[in-house]
Amino acid sequence: MAVTDAAPESIADPPLGDVPGQGAFGPTVDAFDRRADKLLEQVRGHPVADRVFTTASHVGEFSLIWHVISITRGLVKGRRDQVIVLAVLIGAESLIVNQGVKRLFKRTRPTTDGDDRLKVRKPMTSSFPSGHASAAAFAATMLTGWDSKRTGTVWFTLAGIVGTSRAYVRIHHASDVVGGLVVGRILGLVGRRIARRLLLA
Repeated sequence: MAVTDAAPESIADPPLGDVPGQGAFGPTVDAFDRRADKLLEQVRGHPVADRVFTTASHVGEFSLIWHVISITRGLVKGRRDQVIVLAVLIGAESLIVNQGVKRLFKRTRPTTDGDDRLKVRKPMTSSFPSGHASAAAFAATMLTGWDSKRTGTVWFTLAGIVGTSRAYVRIHHASDVVGGLVVGRILGLVGRRIARRLLLA
């Protein structure tokens, strides 16, 4: 009886180490990642959710979605200078995160190719923080600084979807996404100050 009683418990809550990258930041973060993944697993497999989050993951590659938004916005508002500034600063943000912050942590990703049910590009960098999430928060912070708070709600909602998509497709731990959003927000606030000086020059 003791053996059969223990089996369901081990299935429901697998031991640490079963998912690559777990244990890097302690039990509290591990518990958060497990709960987040269980919540996302309740949605995975739904055709609409799969389409939304895999698409968000794809268009977040190389900050494509933010460059498209920036160019469209710049043409509509006649602010091509802001398009150039944002492109340069997003490039700098990507360099800082991917070649700087990620190298400090070197966290292993939960999977190398993402969830088997979903198709995503295989990343070359380490897991923490999520580059998609940091770039999204960075761009949303920059765009909100130039636009109204109402528009900012749209930018940050979109940033949240792009960031969440990386945990949804299992190419990042949920804590990687949270870390990326925080890093992107901080760098975005710094970017606002730099942009003010560049646009006034």
